Amino acid sequence: MKNVVFILTVLSVSILFAQEPYKRTLKLMGSRFEITVVGKDQVEANEYIDLAISEISRIEKLISSWDPNSQTSLINKNAGIQPVQVDAELFGLIQRGIGISKLTDGAFDISYASMDNIWKFDGSMTDMPSDDSIKASVAIVGYHNIILDNENHTVFLKLEGMKIGFGAIGKGYAADKAKELLMSKGVVAGIINASGDMNTWGKQANGKDWQVAITNPMDKNKVFALLPVHNGAVVTSGNYEKYVTFNNTRYTHIIDPRSGYPATGIVSVTVFAPKAELADALATSVFVMGKDVGLNRIEQLPKVECVIIDGEGNIITSKNIQINKEE
Repeated sequence: MKNVVFILTVLSVSILFAQEPYKRTLKLMGSRFEITVVGKDQVEANEYIDLAISEISRIEKLISSWDPNSQTSLINKNAGIQPVQVDAELFGLIQRGIGISKLTDGAFDISYASMDNIWKFDGSMTDMPSDDSIKASVAIVGYHNIILDNENHTVFLKLEGMKIGFGAIGKGYAADKAKELLMSKGVVAGIINASGDMNTWGKQANGKDWQVAITNPMDKNKVFALLPVHNGAVVTSGNYEKYVTFNNTRYTHIIDPRSGYPATGIVSVTVFAPKAELADALATSVFVMGKDVGLNRIEQLPKVECVIIDGEGNIITSKNIQINKEE
């Protein structure tokens, strides 16, 4: 019996090794997506990648606050007016978002979207926003003002002008759903890279775990660590991609929704978690909470780890991650 098991194991490994990785890069959800699947040929791989693209596009239509016809836009249009009935999928995503807000004491908040008009990181900002304008934007931010009706699947934003947005978890959620779909179709291995939000399953065609490079935030063209990811997700939030500089001070695109001001003290947070949606939300949260509170919160969660790099270049890791800090 042991010999039969051994032969089957060898066969399964050889089948995996006979397959090759196939990759396609394209723009989805306003970001760069890279979809890799391990398959037997290019034709089969293209069919699977097309399925992933269709799924990601479907999610974008559901959660986009830029599409005036999306359910998310309908919720925002009716802020302070009336509840809006939504699909169970969107309702569940909002529920989980509120759950992360409670877990992080409001450091993560999907109602941050009302601050979109205050801070812009597209090169159009020429002056620092005024304290008054920042205070006004924060006045209508607060996850506790999102009222959910579980029975009727309705969402109501209590305050006029209030908005929700999924910029901090949308790409991660899309990566999760694409991965889930491809696994259900029998794709043995792959990796969805949603503009840095990575979600993996299976192993590379050579039988090794997928490797994720963590960018050196002091020089984004260099990598300071390569870490294996096995059937999980990894997301990095950093202040080196999107920022503005006023009076020789850099202000990152990651805003503390409680104060309305950009987070400070951390330059990079990498979170490992079972799902990209969760890793996405927690990477943003740790950035806002700071290294001490953030690390403490991460270490209370099962199957979640993180790597933090602070403003002085110090590397702080949760208890189950080992990195050669000299390298």
